[in-house]
Amino acid sequence: MKDFLGQNFILRSKTAEILYHDYASKMPIFDFHNHLSPEEIYRNENYKTITELWLKGDHYKWRAMRAAGVDERYITGDASDYDKFFKWAQTVERLPGSPLYHWAHLELKIYFGIDKPLSLKTAEEIYDQCNTLLSKPEFTPVGFLEKSNVKALCTTDDPFDSLEWHQKLSEIDLPFRVLPTIRPDKILHIGNKHWAGWVEKLAESCKCNIDSYESLKGALTESARRFKAVGCVVSDIGFEKFMYTRSDSADDNAASSIFSRALEGQPLSETEVEIFESDLLLFLGELYCDMGFCMQLHIGAARNVNTNLFNKLGADVGGDNIGLPTDTVKLGWYLDDLELRGKLPKTILYCLNPSDLPAMTSLAVSFCNGDCPGKVQTGSAWWFNDTEFGMRSQLRESAIAGLLSPFVGMVTDSRSLSSFARHEYFRRILCDMLGEMVENGEYPYDIETLGSLVQDVCYNNAVSYFVGN
Repeated sequence: MKDFLGQNFILRSKTAEILYHDYASKMPIFDFHNHLSPEEIYRNENYKTITELWLKGDHYKWRAMRAAGVDERYITGDASDYDKFFKWAQTVERLPGSPLYHWAHLELKIYFGIDKPLSLKTAEEIYDQCNTLLSKPEFTPVGFLEKSNVKALCTTDDPFDSLEWHQKLSEIDLPFRVLPTIRPDKILHIGNKHWAGWVEKLAESCKCNIDSYESLKGALTESARRFKAVGCVVSDIGFEKFMYTRSDSADDNAASSIFSRALEGQPLSETEVEIFESDLLLFLGELYCDMGFCMQLHIGAARNVNTNLFNKLGADVGGDNIGLPTDTVKLGWYLDDLELRGKLPKTILYCLNPSDLPAMTSLAVSFCNGDCPGKVQTGSAWWFNDTEFGMRSQLRESAIAGLLSPFVGMVTDSRSLSSFARHEYFRRILCDMLGEMVENGEYPYDIETLGSLVQDVCYNNAVSYFVGN
């Protein structure tokens, strides 16, 4: 029996151990998709308690606590940090097999040097020990990022964001870069009831008047230029349902008319929404290609399925779910229209419904060419798939499709500064999978070649893909 979370945690063969300890473990991190606050990093203030660090905005933990029968007062309510932590510790005891169990204990070990399992019996000791350390100068946002060996991270930002904190971060000496990611969901999804207000915010940020479809595209172009000026290298777009009508049937005139009607508050049909979004989506892909931005597409999240929870607490509180399978034919049309124009940017496809993974991976390979390795590829296992099983599935599918070697690797997709422990989790799984291939005779015992592949997937590929050599 192995020690709990010991040196060879998840590593089930000697080959896996060598690959992890000699090649993966010391590699830096380029985290190209997360939801960290640039203001929080800039202010660089100590956390008051481990509860503030762990539970303040982590809807992964909130879902688990609700499932364990914890009252909302101890999750997002007015209970004390001490009481909330104890309820979380009580929940952790009930999580064997959950990635949350592994992540929590990896974070305790990596950042706080704590090897003990978290439980009701150890909760008070661990709470006090963490809080004592959190008061020290090195336990700040910058300290956590340095401890994690992060060299670059990309936040997620609306196109009308002022980028004030990114600008301030670019002006101070840090051992890592904090880069913005432009995410135009609120402008693209014209069927949302708040859409007109978000267009107004975009106009304010660009100091312009948006009264036509052309002026909207002009404002989005100006926004992209602002982002590029402070280091942006990647975009992101999220979809509950990917919709696309080919460009030969969705022209600027139709999109312009739909824009004007929406700005006046007139209701739109689903067909009109699809026509507008298709046209603007094509424009955005071309824009990002011209700007040199890589494009991420996150597809398949069913948002706010619990209406009572949404009405009480709002979005991003743990009420989202895996949505319907993606229409990969329409996704292929979109990529093809960009390719036909010579405007297909480097693109990463993320699917939340795991049934999409084989089709999406094979689709990505169809649009790879000599521009760069893995120009279009599937991203790391996302959200509900961010588990050992989900990561292995994504890695295996990439290997089957011939895309493993240029894969750009893991992202935290998190709001927590301690969540970079997930990169270690991923790296152990990667090394174990490759080690298993060697042990099973599926690949020769060529440690130098496999070690180089591991280091590329852990870090080097992301640097080449997003910022060049």
